[in-house]
Amino acid sequence: MTHPITDIDNRAEAPPRPLQPLLSDAIIALRAPTQVWSGRSGDIGDAAIDAIDGVYHGDVRHLRSLALTCEGSTIEWISVAPDGPSRVVFGGLLRGLDDPTPDPKVRILRERRVDAGRITETWTLRSQIAEARTTDLVLRVTPDFALLHEVKSGVDRPRETRVDVTGASATVAGGSPSFTLTAPGARVSQDDGQVVAAWHLDLDPRGSASVEWSIELADAALVVQTAASAAPWNAASVAASAPDPRLGRWLETALGDLDALRLALPGAPGDEFYAAGAPWFFTLFGRDSIWAARLALPLDVRVAASTLRVLARLQGEHDDPATAQEPGKILHELRGSALEIPGEGIVLPPLYYGSVDSTPLWICLLADAWRAGMPHDEVRDLLPALRGALTWLRESGDSDGDGFLDYIDRLGTGLANQGWKDSGDSIQWRDGRLAEGPIALCEVQGYAYEAALAGADLLDAFGDDTDNTAALRTWAADLKTRFAEAYWVETPEGRYPAIALDHAKHPVDTLTSNIGHLLGTGILDADDERRIADLLLGPSVSSGFGIRTMSTGAEGYWPLSYHGGSVWVHDTAITVHGMLRAGLGDQARTVVDGLLNAAEGFDYRVPELHSGDPSTESSVPTPYPAACRPQAWSAAAAITCLQALSR
Repeated sequence: MTHPITDIDNRAEAPPRPLQPLLSDAIIALRAPTQVWSGRSGDIGDAAIDAIDGVYHGDVRHLRSLALTCEGSTIEWISVAPDGPSRVVFGGLLRGLDDPTPDPKVRILRERRVDAGRITETWTLRSQIAEARTTDLVLRVTPDFALLHEVKSGVDRPRETRVDVTGASATVAGGSPSFTLTAPGARVSQDDGQVVAAWHLDLDPRGSASVEWSIELADAALVVQTAASAAPWNAASVAASAPDPRLGRWLETALGDLDALRLALPGAPGDEFYAAGAPWFFTLFGRDSIWAARLALPLDVRVAASTLRVLARLQGEHDDPATAQEPGKILHELRGSALEIPGEGIVLPPLYYGSVDSTPLWICLLADAWRAGMPHDEVRDLLPALRGALTWLRESGDSDGDGFLDYIDRLGTGLANQGWKDSGDSIQWRDGRLAEGPIALCEVQGYAYEAALAGADLLDAFGDDTDNTAALRTWAADLKTRFAEAYWVETPEGRYPAIALDHAKHPVDTLTSNIGHLLGTGILDADDERRIADLLLGPSVSSGFGIRTMSTGAEGYWPLSYHGGSVWVHDTAITVHGMLRAGLGDQARTVVDGLLNAAEGFDYRVPELHSGDPSTESSVPTPYPAACRPQAWSAAAAITCLQALSR
C-alpha cells in the first residue's frame, strides 16, 4: 500500500489538467466574426482564471490581455452597462485623484464598441473637484494569435509575433493574422512583448478629458465575413408586440444578438446565415444555422432563403470518409483550418459533413420558407439541391440497410455522435450504458418523414415529370410504419419512443428531450403526440426552466451534464415549435412560461444551455458555466415563444 503522504506529494507535483474556460461570468461584446471577452473591469486577462479573455477574430485570439491603468490612482470598477450586443460601458472611481470629502468626485467611463474586424475604446475622465489634476492613462496589450480550439481545450499556444511601431500606431503580425493599434495623441512603444500606449491628460477643475484608441484586426485565412446589410427587423417594435413583458425584454436582447451573429461567405456576401454562437462557433454550421433560421422564420424569410443557398453551394458531391461527405449531403461545419480537439482524438477537416440531420432539416427549411413566402424563383433555383438531398435521404442516410437514417464515424477521428446531441456520452440506456453504433436517432426519423413529404410537395409545385413524388410519399409511409413498430418502449416512466436504435436494432430506452422533436413532424398520430407532450411536462423532464435533455429517472442523469440532464433553450423551443404544429397550444404555453423564467434569471440573454436543477430548488436557473453566449438558436427561441403566446 502506498503511503497517503506520498500520494498527496505526487498529486501536488502533477501538472494541472487542462480545462475548458468557463464563460458564465465573463463580459462579451461582439459583431461576428469579431468578439471581445473580458472581466467586469473591461480589462482582459487580468486573472489566471480568465482563460476565455481575449480579442478574437474568426478562429484566432489576436490579443490575450489588454489592461488600462491610471497613474496616481487605482481604478475601482463599480459598474458594467451592456448596450446591445456590441457596446459596453464600464464605470470606475479614481479615489487616488479625488479630494478628501466623502462622495467620490473623480470617475472614469470606459466605452467599448465592437465592429466586424475592429474594437474601439473611449476613456473619459470626469471631475467634480475644484482643483486641476494631471495623470497618465496607459494601455498595455499582449499579442497572442492562439487558435480558438486550443483556447477551448485549455492548452493554447501563443504564436511568435513581429511588432512594428510607427508614430502613434503599432502593427503586430503572427503569420496570416495581424492587428494594428492606433492611439491618437499617445506615446506608443513595445515592452517585453507587449504594445504600450500612454496618454498624458490635464483634467481641469470640474472638467473632463477623453482619449480614444482602436484596433483593426485582419486575417487572410478567414473563411467568413460579416453580413453586408442591416437586419430586416426593428427589435424594439417586435419586442413591443410581446404579450408578456419578460418576453419583450428577451426579444429585444435576442434580436440584437441575432443581428450581431449574422455572417456571409466571401464568395457570396449577400447571402447571410447565423453563426452558431460565441465564442467557439463563429462560422457556418449546417444544423445550427438551419434551426436558427427555422425558428426565426416568422420574422425573417430572407435569412432562411440565403442560408439554404449557402448550404446548397457546399452540398456533398462524392463519397469521402475523411470528411464524412456523401453525394447530396448537407455539411456539418465549415472552418478555415482543421479543428483538433486535444485529448479526445478528434480531428475535423475544414469542411466536415458529419451530421445525420442537416440534410433532412435543410429540406424541411426549404418547404417552410416556401410556405412563408420565399420567392418562387429562389425556390426553383434550389431544385437540384433538393433532389440531391432527397436522394441522400433514401439511398445514403441508412448505412446498414435497416430502413432508418443512422450514423457512424467511419474513421474514428470524427464525431462519435452526429445528431444535435453530439457529445460522446449523449446516447445512453436508462442504466447508464453507452449505446453502440450505428445509431439511428428517433428525431432524425421524424425529420426524414417530414422532409420526404415536404420534398414531394415542393416537387409537385416546381418539379417536372421526372420527379416521382408518389415514391417519396410511399417511402415516408413505410418509414412511419417501421418507426411505430421499432421505437416505442415502456419503462417505469411510461410509454414513449426510445432515443435511438443501437447497432443491434435495440431501442435505447432512456426518456429524453429528443422525443419533443417528433411533435408536429407527422410521424406520430395525434394521441401519441398528446402522450409525449404530457411526459415532457412531467416533473422528471420539465425543470420549470425548460425541458431537460434527459429524465431524472435515468441512471446517467446529472443536471450539469452537457447532454444528460441540462436544459438547452433551443431544444425546448423545438418542442414548443412542434406542439404548436400539433395543435397543442396550451402545452406549448406552459413550456414557454418555463423558458421565460429562465430568460429572466439570465437577465434576458439566455445561454446555450443551463443546469437541469428544478425551479422548486432555486429561484433562478443555475448556469452551465462553459455554455456559449450568445447562441443563435437560443436567441431565435424567443421568436418561437412569441408565436406561442400570440395565438
